[in-house]
Amino acid sequence: MCCDVKLLDLLLPMRCAVCGAGGEQLCVACREKLPRLEPPFCDRCGAPTAWPVARCRECSGRRLAFASARAAVAYDDDVRRLVRAWKERGLRRLAAEAAEVLAGVLPSPPSSDVLTFVPPDRARSLQRGHHPAERLARELGLRWSLPVLPLVVRTGPAPRQRGLTLADRRRNVAGAFAPAAEAPRAVALVDDVYTSGATAAAASSALRKAGARRVEVVTFARVVR
Repeated sequence: MCCDVKLLDLLLPMRCAVCGAGGEQLCVACREKLPRLEPPFCDRCGAPTAWPVARCRECSGRRLAFASARAAVAYDDDVRRLVRAWKERGLRRLAAEAAEVLAGVLPSPPSSDVLTFVPPDRARSLQRGHHPAERLARELGLRWSLPVLPLVVRTGPAPRQRGLTLADRRRNVAGAFAPAAEAPRAVALVDDVYTSGATAAAASSALRKAGARRVEVVTFARVVR
C-alpha cells in the first residue's frame, strides 16, 4: 500500500486546489488566507452585519425552520476553487481540511446532541463517488465528539439551484426533504455552502417534523451579499 501511494504521488503529484503549488491539496499559505468570518453577525442566519442584530435584511420576514446558521469562511473566489475541487474533482481529503478550518473558527454547537447532514442527490452522489456534506459532518463529528446520523432523505432528484433568484431557490426546494428517522431534540445540520438558506431551511423543516425542537445549521462557507 505504501509503495502504491508513493507511485501515485509520482504519477499524479498533489497540488494545492487554490494556488496550484505542489505538495498539499491545500497549502499552508492558502489555508491561512481563507477569509474567516468575524462578528458581528445576524443572530438568526449568521450574515455578517455592521452591528449585532436579531434579524438582518437577508432573513427578516422569512419563516426559517432553523434557530441559527453559522459558517467559517466567506465564499470568495479562492474558497470557490477549493469547494469545487473537493466536490467535483473528487479531492476527498479536502473535507478534513475544511473541517479543521471550521472547527478552528466555530465551537461545537452548544445545544446539539447529534450532527446530521443535508442528504445527497442519488445521481450526483454516484457521479462524484462521495457525498461532501456527509464527509464534512463525519470529520466534524470526530473533532467535536458528536455522533453523526442520517436523519433526512430527499423526496426526489435534487433541483438545480444555480442561476435562480432567492425567491425561486426557496420555491425550488419546498418539500424536497423528508424525515428518515426520529430526530433528537437538538440537532446540528451540516452542509458545505450556505447560499440563500433555502436548502438549509427546507432540510431543517424535515428535521422539525422528525421531532427536533432546535436545529442549528453549520456550513464551511457562506455567500456574503
